[in-house]
Amino acid sequence: MENWAKKITIWYEKNKRELPWRKDKDPYHVWISEIMLQQTRIEAVLSYYKRFMKELPTVKDLAMVEDEKLMKLWEGLGYYNRARNLKKAAIMVMEKYHGNFPSTYEEILSLPGIGEYTASAIASICFSLPEVTIDGNVLRVYTRVYEDSCTIDLAKERKRIRKNLMEIVPQNSGDFNEGLMEIGETICIPAGVPKCSQCPLYDECLSRKNKTSLNYPVRLVKKEKPIEYYTVFIFYYQDYFFIEKRKKRGLLYGLWQFPNVEGFPSTEEIKRYSRNLGLDIVKIDKGITYTHVFTHKKWNMKSYYIEVSSKNIEQSSGVFVTEDERKKNYSLPGAFQPFQRNFLERRKKEK
Repeated sequence: MENWAKKITIWYEKNKRELPWRKDKDPYHVWISEIMLQQTRIEAVLSYYKRFMKELPTVKDLAMVEDEKLMKLWEGLGYYNRARNLKKAAIMVMEKYHGNFPSTYEEILSLPGIGEYTASAIASICFSLPEVTIDGNVLRVYTRVYEDSCTIDLAKERKRIRKNLMEIVPQNSGDFNEGLMEIGETICIPAGVPKCSQCPLYDECLSRKNKTSLNYPVRLVKKEKPIEYYTVFIFYYQDYFFIEKRKKRGLLYGLWQFPNVEGFPSTEEIKRYSRNLGLDIVKIDKGITYTHVFTHKKWNMKSYYIEVSSKNIEQSSGVFVTEDERKKNYSLPGAFQPFQRNFLERRKKEK
């Protein structure tokens, strides 16, 4: 293993991609990139990262940013609690560490929203501490190299693999960790046949020799995600449509949304719902249906486009906005964006 640790760092130095957060080892830059990269591929993150850094270039800026602006900067990345925890952690860095990012693994791990993986990445990349990062890419490379048939979803197996890698982590631990992740991202890919001829671990890899690469890693069989049913209402007046802040605790709490109810109400129930909002209906049209997949559940949604007689409404948690205003000031989670796009397309055709 010590031999292939050296191969990884040499390969990484020659083949690493030029990424904005790799230009320096500023822990703020690495931290933001690592949080953004959770559940998201590098190609998708680049534009978000650049925009985020332009608006919030320092940890102090992040600690002081208004929640609405933060959510807008995060729009499209999903998992919005990541953004909320970023701000909480930034406040903690300012108050407890006087604006200086903590430099030990334990201190980094104590920040809100930072787990073992992110703490290890920051500690090794920014402070050259002998820590190992364990993510899906690393687990895929490891289990293929050793034809390790453990179930990687089990914490005890991830802990075992981390222990094994900790025994060989070199002095340049950051390059080692980034190299392993880079191999998993670009060569030992999760979908499709791995590009074994380009891999620095070509000679060591048992699954390559035995043509068993696609058997690894072994995962637990995923349970079918529970489905929840909702009806979404797009109330509009001329070029304005109505959005409100989500009050229900839990998923998407505090974010902007189109009004919605559980289940599929009747026409009379829709009219009653509209009256309760203080809106007079002009006409109701059926909209699209859409199923949005979250990590642990699915939302099966149908929609109605409802023209109203006025945009004057006494609704403290909601507002009528144009699309330009919405783009500039209000974040709309991905679960509701298909309805928005379809609504705008329909309005364009009507004109």
